[in-house]
Amino acid sequence: MIVALDGTILLMAQPSLQRDFDATVARIQWTSTAYLVAVAALLVIAGRLGDRYGHPRLFLVGVIGFGAASAGIALASSLGWVIALRAVQGGFGALLQPATLALLRLTYPADRLGTPIAIRTGAIAVAAGSGPVLGGFLVAQLGWRAAFWVNVPIVVLIAALTVAVRTPAPERDHASRLDLTGAGLLATALALLVHALAEVPGRGWAAPATLLELLAVAGVVVVLVRHERRTASPIVPPAVARSASVIASVVLLLLISAGLFGALFTGTFYLQDVLRLDPFTTGLRVLPLTALMVLGAPVASIALRRQGARRTATVGTVLVVLGIAALSRVGPDTPTPGLAAALAVIGAGYAAVMVTATGTVVGDAPPGYAGLVGGLKQTAMNIGPTVGTAVAAGAIGSRISTIGPALLLLGAVAALGLGPASWLPGRPQP
Repeated sequence: MIVALDGTILLMAQPSLQRDFDATVARIQWTSTAYLVAVAALLVIAGRLGDRYGHPRLFLVGVIGFGAASAGIALASSLGWVIALRAVQGGFGALLQPATLALLRLTYPADRLGTPIAIRTGAIAVAAGSGPVLGGFLVAQLGWRAAFWVNVPIVVLIAALTVAVRTPAPERDHASRLDLTGAGLLATALALLVHALAEVPGRGWAAPATLLELLAVAGVVVVLVRHERRTASPIVPPAVARSASVIASVVLLLLISAGLFGALFTGTFYLQDVLRLDPFTTGLRVLPLTALMVLGAPVASIALRRQGARRTATVGTVLVVLGIAALSRVGPDTPTPGLAAALAVIGAGYAAVMVTATGTVVGDAPPGYAGLVGGLKQTAMNIGPTVGTAVAAGAIGSRISTIGPALLLLGAVAALGLGPASWLPGRPQP
């Protein structure tokens, strides 16, 4: 919740940051990009460290560091310090996110993960939905620094609970050392990829800098794959790389989150720049999506238990695609209930996919690798929205008044998720 809340509150604080530091929009955007690059680059490595040294320890370090960096941002005297500390905050965010899933796996058996993961999904939806409202209030009343101070008391509470609550002893991966070369190559590839995608809305897909970065990503990936095949302790062990359920869940989450967040990016610009709605009214129009994510998560948990991962994920994927297709038909004359219905369908589908894929990726994790697969899952959840935003920006260009083709393209991206959904486990045996 604190990670989702922090990200959405920042959106409300950025205009105030720009005015206070007299900065360009490109410089302000780095308060988001620096965090995204750091967290995406380190998530898998953080999960691997948790498997080796213990998830409660990594989680506590991540939470305290996240809060300390947030306090540092609130005290920053220049935009350079804000950007640097946002990168530090992303590093600590990478430590705590895989640990949350690993701790759930340690506490609940695989066949009972549906309910806690549904609660987790609903909590993230509530945080993401309330972030703009809370952020707007804090910034309006107390200034942008309050948007970062708000994390501190929450962090203190979480840290106290972490110390007080005991979890079962994990199966740690003591046998193999951390492959520093592989970790470095993976972090470099992910950082380059996220940075290239994050810059697409500003410079386009065909820009030389974009193409050069994507070419560099491909080169680093080739070197990484060759290294992983030769080393005795790969950063992603064969037991994980060969798990069809884990890989399918990660790919599915990446594609569906790309479709969802790309559609939200497109729809938000349309509502504000074409229909001339203010940010608060725009936030209210999007609430049906959040509401159905919260309400749909427990329903998805029941469906997962009764119908199995394959059927539940397939239905969820179809709902997301249909919702995005309906959103592509929205125009100035579309009544509010029509927009609400499209967003509600997307929210319900996304909840089904999130609960199913998260439960599968964590529940089917090979022994001793819950943190690693949690890191892979969170990496997909960070890269997917960046891909969706880049696809949307490239499809829209300067034609924000005609968003239908862009949304149909994003619906096609989400529809690709039907492939990995079909690879998930079938209906459980009675």
